[in-house]
Amino acid sequence: MFQLSRAELAVFHRDVHMLLVDLELLLGIAKGLGKDNQRSFQALYTANQMVNVCDPAQPETFPVAQALASRFFGQRGGESQHTIHATGHCHIDTAWLWPFKETMRKCARSWVTALQLMERNPEFIFACSQAQQLEWVKNRYPGLHSRLQEFARRGQFVPVGGTWVEMDGNLPSGEAMVRQFLQGQNFFLQEFGKMCSEFWLPDTFGYSAQLPQIMHGCGIRRFLTQKLSWNLVNSFPHHTFFWEGLDGSRVLVHFPPGDSYGMQGSVEEVLKTVANNRDKGRANHSAFLFGFGDGGGGPTQTMLDRLKRLSNTDGLPRLLLLNQFHDVVTGSCIQIVAEEAMCHYEDIRSHGNTLLSTAAAALCAGEPGPEGLLIVNTLPWKRTEVMALPKPGGAHSLALVTVPSMGYAPVPPPTSLQPLLPQQPVFVLQETDGSVTLDNGIIRVKLDPTGRLTSLVLVASGREAIAEGAVGNQFVLFDDVPLYWDAWDVMDYHLETRKPVLGQAGTLAVGTEGGLRGSAWFLLQISPNSRLSQEVVLDVGCPYVRFHTEVHWHEAHKFLKVEFPARVRSSQATYEIQFGHLQRPTHYNTSWDWARFEVWAHRWMDLSEHGFGLALLNDCKYGASVQGSVLSLSLLRAPKAPDATADMGRHEFTYALMPHKGSFQDAGVIQAAYSLNFPLLALPAPSPAPATSWSAFSLSSPAVVLETVKQAESSPQRRSLVLRLYEAHGSHVDCWLHLSLPVQEAILCDLLERPDPAGHLPLRDSRLKLTFSPFQVLSLLLVLQPPPH
Repeated sequence: MFQLSRAELAVFHRDVHMLLVDLELLLGIAKGLGKDNQRSFQALYTANQMVNVCDPAQPETFPVAQALASRFFGQRGGESQHTIHATGHCHIDTAWLWPFKETMRKCARSWVTALQLMERNPEFIFACSQAQQLEWVKNRYPGLHSRLQEFARRGQFVPVGGTWVEMDGNLPSGEAMVRQFLQGQNFFLQEFGKMCSEFWLPDTFGYSAQLPQIMHGCGIRRFLTQKLSWNLVNSFPHHTFFWEGLDGSRVLVHFPPGDSYGMQGSVEEVLKTVANNRDKGRANHSAFLFGFGDGGGGPTQTMLDRLKRLSNTDGLPRLLLLNQFHDVVTGSCIQIVAEEAMCHYEDIRSHGNTLLSTAAAALCAGEPGPEGLLIVNTLPWKRTEVMALPKPGGAHSLALVTVPSMGYAPVPPPTSLQPLLPQQPVFVLQETDGSVTLDNGIIRVKLDPTGRLTSLVLVASGREAIAEGAVGNQFVLFDDVPLYWDAWDVMDYHLETRKPVLGQAGTLAVGTEGGLRGSAWFLLQISPNSRLSQEVVLDVGCPYVRFHTEVHWHEAHKFLKVEFPARVRSSQATYEIQFGHLQRPTHYNTSWDWARFEVWAHRWMDLSEHGFGLALLNDCKYGASVQGSVLSLSLLRAPKAPDATADMGRHEFTYALMPHKGSFQDAGVIQAAYSLNFPLLALPAPSPAPATSWSAFSLSSPAVVLETVKQAESSPQRRSLVLRLYEAHGSHVDCWLHLSLPVQEAILCDLLERPDPAGHLPLRDSRLKLTFSPFQVLSLLLVLQPPPH
């Protein structure tokens, strides 16, 4: 908190200000162009003449000095000069070192300033991103919003970006990224009369390889970003280039060579923009984003005055005055923002649970059956899994249930369920030394007396997955002290501080004793201040072993990971990203390889050699690495800035280990990771409950994932659905989509749900044929038949 103690009124002498700007720029040119450049000497000579003729005590001498400066700046550059497109911008973090409410005020203050500059400088154009911020202004400052719309019609206020906020490029799911564009583009169209033609993401922490395809699907072919200039190890080799995504989609990318989205119009910045440009031979234009950013403020009149003088001056490039938030989802924000975000998530969960109950009741309408539970499967494949079903009084009982693809199955009350004896139950054995073996006939797991994994065998082949003489499920602690940005950076030197966390023998105990499920659990003291408990679980028929983990974390600048040394050798590991996966090296041969000592992944990573592999799945972690043959999952950090309490307290998460025969695609790793993240739902069945199971959608090919089923944004009488599907194996495939709903019409559409005029699909025996190329995302608009009267 700050206290205002003094404020002063002053008279602004514009002529003095203009002289100071002239002298500042002349000095910058003299220094920037260097002693071997003729134009540098001319600038210094002009500045010297100005000082000679100007008497600060006699204002009548000022115009003579200004005329000398005007003569210098009026000498034009040649046609071959590099052209800089100076665009006013005010990058405002939707939340960072301030809460959301302060962002709303920052937007209003910054954009009022920009409007005043537009009125005084008709040539000034201001680019503004993030629909969320514009909606805040619309709701809280309607008069200001109306003026922004007016200047947008004049072409001076230019909405850019096409997304709801400038989201993080790594963590959000593919569907979350689609919704960023869907909601953002619809807002810009509604409020400003047109959609954005460029994606604007200057300040992000990474770039998904599926972004080009998502941009294409939203009508966008150009992309501007800036954060690549923050690379510590390797400098990115281009500033203007085509980026080809995972599926082959291409977008034109510009990365402003000045290394900033908050320039101030100085000569040094202008010359740096030209000197840094790595595409000089083929690209003679660069963007120049000027205005105070991050916390707002935007351009000032002084910045505009500088740029006007430099607009076409000999010796300098020519200046044309043209045209899922990353610090919140990543946790690199202050405590109050994190607390607000958690409240938002609680509201979403509460609202979502209400919608879930309403949807379950609607699904069962009109189908009589016994009272009991409804087991709902939200994934597009049939599942047979062990579930803990609720019983009266708060207890639970285990049951093996089978549910069809994207549908439900009724289950009688748990009290009337007969125990189902599978062909191969789970066996649990504890040896005299305290070690525990879990075996379900598919995999056999052996834990040492402290809970570490000493063996993981694929039973059918007898193939061991853990490296000889090594142990898996090894927790390791690192010192984590970045050079500059505490919550943002992980430095390579942290790897030199690796300390295994060792448990006490005798702490491993049997939990569930076998049958449908077997488990063992243990406690682990990470440090004097932090502790961990874990249950290792193996279910009947399940191809992976789960590690349910609870951590009480109270550390400072420490980094907790878990490691699994694999008996697998490969130079590449595979990591899931949005709508697909990609390979990264497992070695440090080059600086580009070494810089990827820690990478991001979504639900799984896999290390495979010919005929065998090991996959590490998880339900909420994003940091990963495979170095050599060691798979490592990053669990918790303890940064102290900008939030001293970040990650402190209790955490729950689950990861799983899946050995497999053949490729991860054929072994079902992708489906297993989805199942881990989207468990079957046990809902109280409405009365009357349905008598039989039911499936809404199913697919003929395991290579295709039906990721999303949603109501269309513009759906008359709520009769239209949008389905989002993608090819997940990296292959060309034809796939049949089976439908149980009364579909009247099926049309391919883009990600903004605009129908493709040539996209009508014939419906044959309640089936649609779809054709995919590798990692292609398809959106399908289904118009349902009206209900009978």
